[in-house]
Amino acid sequence: MFARNRPVAGLDIGSSAVKVVELRSSGRSFKVVGFGTEPVPGDTIVDGAIIDATAVAGALDRLFEASRIKTREVAASLSGNSVIVKKITLPVMNEAELSESIQWEAEQYIPFDIADVNLDYQILSTPSGGKGNMDVLLVAAKKDKIADYTDVIRQAGRAPVVVDVDAFAVQNAYEANYDVGPGVVVALLNAGASGVNVNIVSGGQSLFTRDISMGGNAFTEALQKELGLSFERAERAKKGEPVDGVDAADVAPVLRTVTENLLLEIQKTLDFFKTTAASERIDQMMVSGGASRADGFVERLSDRFGTPVDRLDPFRRIEFDGARFGVGSADEAAATAAVAVGLALRRAGDR
Repeated sequence: MFARNRPVAGLDIGSSAVKVVELRSSGRSFKVVGFGTEPVPGDTIVDGAIIDATAVAGALDRLFEASRIKTREVAASLSGNSVIVKKITLPVMNEAELSESIQWEAEQYIPFDIADVNLDYQILSTPSGGKGNMDVLLVAAKKDKIADYTDVIRQAGRAPVVVDVDAFAVQNAYEANYDVGPGVVVALLNAGASGVNVNIVSGGQSLFTRDISMGGNAFTEALQKELGLSFERAERAKKGEPVDGVDAADVAPVLRTVTENLLLEIQKTLDFFKTTAASERIDQMMVSGGASRADGFVERLSDRFGTPVDRLDPFRRIEFDGARFGVGSADEAAATAAVAVGLALRRAGDR
C-alpha cells in the first residue's frame, strides 16, 4: 500500500451523493488534502445503474470544482448485481498458467456471457509443496456498467485509472486505520442509500462478499409514506434529528420495522457465509455508510447478532481537518467517506 505509483483521487459515485477524497502520504502516514461531497439528483442512479449520465457528470463537475482537487486521475468503484465476487478452488498452477486458463475457469462461476465482463483475480493461498488446490478470488464486472461509470468520469474531465469494488474499498480503509489481529473475523457492513455491501475479512483476506439490495432509501421512503414527510424532513428524522411537527415517538416504530427487515437480509447473508465457510465465527462488525446512521441501527444490529458493533472511522489514523473543507459534522463525514478513502489509497497501475 505504501510503495505504489501515482496517487489518485478516490471517487465514490453513490445513488444519493458523489464523494471524493485526495490523500497525501508522508512515510506511512496519510493526510486528507482534498475532500468533497455533492448530492445526486433523485433517480439518476438506481440500484447502481446510471440512468441519467448528464446529471451525474454535472454533479461530478460541481464536486471537483468545489473540492478544488487538481488530480486528474481517479479511482472509482462498483457494486450491485452487475459485479460478481467469488472465491474459487483450482488446481495449483503458476501465474502464467492461471492467466491463460482463468477465462475458461471463470465461465463455470459467472452467470453472464464471459464476453460481456471484465475479469480480475488474485491468488489467496497455495499449499506447501506446490501440489493440491489453491484458493483464488475471482472478480467479474459487466463491461457496460464499467463503461457507464468511466464515461461520466471522462465527461467531468477526469481520467479513470482504477475501477475497484465498493466492498474492497471499505476493506482498504479499514486496514489502513485499524490493527488487524491474526485469526480475527470481521464483518464490514457498508450501508449506503440503495444497498449494503457485506465483506467478511480475516487476516487481510476477504472470505466472503455479498451486496444486499436494500439500504437507507428504505428508511426515508417509509417515513415519507407513513408520516407524510418530504424527502428532506424524512432524511433528518431518519438520523434522529428533531423535525418540526414530527413526534419522535411516531418515527421510532417506522425505523424499527425497516431496520428489522434489513437485519433479516443481513442475517440471511451471514447464515449463508457460515454454511459455506470453514468457520462460523464472526468476532466483530464494523459499519459505515450513511444508512448506518439511522437512529438505533447500530444498537439493534448488536442486539440481533450478539456481536460487538463499532462504527468504522476512515480518518482514525488519517489526518483530516473537517473545518478546512467546510464539514459541519465530522461523524457524518466519517460515516460516508469509507469507500472514497479506500479508493484514494489505491494507486494508478496497481491491481
